[in-house]
Amino acid sequence: MRTVFIMALLAAFVPLAGQAGTYDLTVDKVTIDTGKFKKQGIGYNGASPGPVLRFDEGEEVTINVTNNLDVSTSVHWHGLILPFQQDGVPSISYDGIEPGETFTYQFPIVQSGTYWFHSHSGFQEPDGAYGAIVIKPKKRDPYRFNREYVVQLTDSHPHSGARIMRNLKTMPDYYNRQQQTVGDFLDDVAKDGFSATVDDRMAWGEMRMMPADIEDLQGFTPLINGKSPDQNWTGMFKPGERIRLRFINSSAMTYFDIRIPGLKMLVVNADGNNVQPVKVDEFRIAVAETYDVIVRPRDAKAFTIFAASMGRSAYGRGTLAPSMDMAGDTPSLADRPLLTMADMGMAHEGMEGMDHGNMKQGAMKGMDHSKMKMDQGKMKDMDQGKMKDMDHSKMKGMDHSKMKGMDHSKMSMAKPDPFYAPGSGLKPKAAAGGKFLSYMDLKAHRPLYKLRKATREIELRLTGNMERYIWSINGKKYQDDEEIRLQYGERVRFKFVNETMMSHPMHLHGMWTILDTGAGKWNPVKHVVSVAPGTTVYTETEVDAPGQWAFHCHLSYHAAAGMFRKVVVIGGPDTPSTAQSKLTQ
Repeated sequence: MRTVFIMALLAAFVPLAGQAGTYDLTVDKVTIDTGKFKKQGIGYNGASPGPVLRFDEGEEVTINVTNNLDVSTSVHWHGLILPFQQDGVPSISYDGIEPGETFTYQFPIVQSGTYWFHSHSGFQEPDGAYGAIVIKPKKRDPYRFNREYVVQLTDSHPHSGARIMRNLKTMPDYYNRQQQTVGDFLDDVAKDGFSATVDDRMAWGEMRMMPADIEDLQGFTPLINGKSPDQNWTGMFKPGERIRLRFINSSAMTYFDIRIPGLKMLVVNADGNNVQPVKVDEFRIAVAETYDVIVRPRDAKAFTIFAASMGRSAYGRGTLAPSMDMAGDTPSLADRPLLTMADMGMAHEGMEGMDHGNMKQGAMKGMDHSKMKMDQGKMKDMDQGKMKDMDHSKMKGMDHSKMKGMDHSKMSMAKPDPFYAPGSGLKPKAAAGGKFLSYMDLKAHRPLYKLRKATREIELRLTGNMERYIWSINGKKYQDDEEIRLQYGERVRFKFVNETMMSHPMHLHGMWTILDTGAGKWNPVKHVVSVAPGTTVYTETEVDAPGQWAFHCHLSYHAAAGMFRKVVVIGGPDTPSTAQSKLTQ
């Protein structure tokens, strides 16, 4: 009976006989069993995660999605370039899919690489509504491999998404299980002295934030391809084979640091686009990003895929092995990282003579940071006690939207790497001193666009009020601000200034994001860009997609709390011939 069910499940997702390019998906209530807890969730074709959809570049696909839920749903094809009406975002792309209805998506496949799909309705994605997409390139892949596996990560929580959001709005630190204890206080006193430790705790207390506030959501079980660490997803190999691992982070809220002890990883693809190969020991994958790596195990032994959450509160674990009955050693989680004042840009060299006691947030509007230098090496040994004159009393509630004058882009850094927080809290280090991937390492394999000067710049300040659990852009929630209007054919430069103490993976639908790493025409092309606390990041976009699109932080509860915008592209061709030139309204 089980074999018959599995065959029926596979038949539902492969192209129908005689109708190449036609696929069927159902949206269903499912049971998610992590081994630690069971919960009712949402999946596709009876399972969470849903099937791996495999397309060919150049294929015209028809996907019939039937809603078997008792509420409306949607499917967003994350990272795919397609007509905006097919993008799957209710109220922007279409009205959604009502209970009992079937919606037919139709669009050409104009790209290749690793992507994923998920619901864009309510909190269905955190509740399990996600799956993977693998697109075979029309031309020969530049990187050789013998076999491949999708490695899809998520942070499954025993609470439903709606319940999590209610709890966060009631008490923002509801799920913070790594708060500092009396024992931590005594350890810090022994290390830094009583006065410095008290001053540090008071500074954080006045801001109503905590150094351990790196993950909004803890208490989750990381899953790899739907399997918990104890359930141990396993991929087989023969010694000497090149194995392509397609990592997808489908989490609601969790960044993961990935390593495979004993194996170097060759990064060959980021967000579906080939990059010049980079050999690393470890990499961080933000929520909604994808990375393809190639590994070559030469020994007939098991290797552990280890995915530690950025806050080190949990880990996912899988295995590569010559046989299914083998398992490698599981590394121990490192100590949790702690944020520092440097992560907020508050410990800059050159600020020693500044009277923080008289500084109000409003007074920072005219502050010129261009003369300040940030020496990251000196920050590591920063004495928090030196900040005792800093009056944080005006910062209660920590409404980051009031810090309009704080322009991190004009601060010079001793070791420029604007894609990780400047302080010691979030800047990662590979285990055993190995190579940790940085955005600065990514260079396009082939430029997708000709290099040209942007026509204009749009500043997007990532703001929020943690005490009230409000997340916003330029100090305004989605419902309180106007849409972003772009002109078809222009090249827009976006300036992201992160004024919060959380990392934000920013996702623009329908158009590629060119990440400015200073590499010119070799700048990598992505669909998600992570902006770390206290940093400024620049991206550019060729506006080649008429219609209207979503633009948001991909942390589920941040987007729902207001860090979301609608982008409207004006103009464009009346009769587009490819998905790169979309249908107008």
